[in-house]
Amino acid sequence: MVTHGGGELLEEPLVVRPTSETIIGYMYAKWIKSWRDLPVLINQWGSVLRWELRTKLFLRTAEFYWQEGHTAHASRDEALEEMYRILDIYADFAINEAAIPVIKGVKTETEKFAGAVMSTSIEGMMQDKKALQSGTSHYFGQNFARAFEIQYLDPNNTLQYCETTSWGLSTRMIGAVVMVHGDDQGLILPPRLAPTQVVLIPIFKNDIEKSPVMEAASRLLGEFKAAGIRAKMDDRQEVTAGFKFNDWEMRGVPLRVEIGPKDLEKGTVALARRDVLGKANRSFIPQAGLSASIANLLVEIQASMLARATAFRDANIHDPADFAELLEVVQDGWAFSWWCGRKECEARVKDEAKATTRNIPFDQPDGSGRCIVCGEPAEKRVYFARSY
Repeated sequence: MVTHGGGELLEEPLVVRPTSETIIGYMYAKWIKSWRDLPVLINQWGSVLRWELRTKLFLRTAEFYWQEGHTAHASRDEALEEMYRILDIYADFAINEAAIPVIKGVKTETEKFAGAVMSTSIEGMMQDKKALQSGTSHYFGQNFARAFEIQYLDPNNTLQYCETTSWGLSTRMIGAVVMVHGDDQGLILPPRLAPTQVVLIPIFKNDIEKSPVMEAASRLLGEFKAAGIRAKMDDRQEVTAGFKFNDWEMRGVPLRVEIGPKDLEKGTVALARRDVLGKANRSFIPQAGLSASIANLLVEIQASMLARATAFRDANIHDPADFAELLEVVQDGWAFSWWCGRKECEARVKDEAKATTRNIPFDQPDGSGRCIVCGEPAEKRVYFARSY
């Protein structure tokens, strides 16, 4: 029962449950009896409440909605395979669907999930150059199994403890899409995620122009949908075309198609890409084969957004020469530096730079180096960055 928050008495007390593993572990101990019951693979969606003195919409909120998985296995190797497999799924989603170039790696002992043997994460860079932990996957070994007596009889009729994992990805990813791709005009949504990929806007001045333009627009809309393109027509007449343009730009729709009387004469349409600013975003293409052209353009936009986010990330990851330079670098970017593995060095970065180790990436450079903090020999490089 939580009665105070931020040093103040809450108007209403909050009943807060422990971490999901406690509830899941309690039930798994009841359900799992034999090796034949394994593996147990459960995915759930639920809301989570935690105390946040200073919230940031989507990225760090007092309550969030997420997908979480909890699995139990007979062997260590099978549990580890599950942990890595899910992390790969999260990375694939972030990179290929959300166009966010995340980095996969292992959390340090200090930053890993309490109770885990190993925690892995995907880390993304936002436009303010802060790091966002965008998804995690944990291997618990037998820690939770021993705490909750999750045991099974193996084929030799010997009682064994399960090996368990958990993993999760939350509505924080919505914030990541906003922060990685958005601009002062509003959202920019990657085509693979956008609920509406194309908005079709018919333009006419009077009833004489309206009939043929609407007929052509309806035909094109039907063609788009038949081609599997998620398209809408904005035929509102109470607002101007300019209002519609701004409205759909704010909503992040990847592609706008305009058709008017002049376009009918020329057999063309006007296209406007959301991911390109200014006059360069507009082009004119033939109505013939338009669905195929748009499908190809959506693929191009998706790739362009990922390439731009990747270039931005890479341009803001630095290799500082010493600790003094690291302190400067992490004020407005990330540092990718050698680290000896000592918690004292990690704590010093946190204390003096207000930055944390994000993860130890799987993709490591060859050789070894010197710890950026103490100068002692180091075998791994880690990402240091400020976060939310």
